[in-house]
Amino acid sequence: MTFTTGCTHSVPQTSIDIAIAGEQFVLELSTDMSSRVHGLMGRTSIPKNGGMIFVFTEAKERSFWMVNCLINIDIIFLDSRGTITAIHNMLSEPPQSEEESQWVYEERLKHYYSNGPARFAIELTEGSIQRLNLHVNDRIPLNLQELRNLAR
Repeated sequence: MTFTTGCTHSVPQTSIDIAIAGEQFVLELSTDMSSRVHGLMGRTSIPKNGGMIFVFTEAKERSFWMVNCLINIDIIFLDSRGTITAIHNMLSEPPQSEEESQWVYEERLKHYYSNGPARFAIELTEGSIQRLNLHVNDRIPLNLQELRNLAR
């Protein structure tokens, strides 16, 4: 696993290289509330070996939803040791209609749960979980201490 950084130490890390089931991925880092809220919304594609890793300050039950997401996304929830707790193919939802309030729109969206305490979540292009043959209780090797230090 390699962290990709800017030219100086003052530039925040924006991506990380991670091996998942023998394939190399370059994942965008989501380490603070703003980047976690925005996630991959609005994207029209994700590179085959790209995606995003969400790093949280603590492990707890989590759920994700597809607010303003235009494409289907695979998600992998991981506990504090890098063990998969849940995997889902998250399907894009119809956009918010003019007649819907923000609350009504968000209420109709499906939630995808971590099925236990999760410290990390990885979002990949649709079909990645199947292609990589990932299952609950598989482990993804992560530099856990480095990732924990990035969470804000």
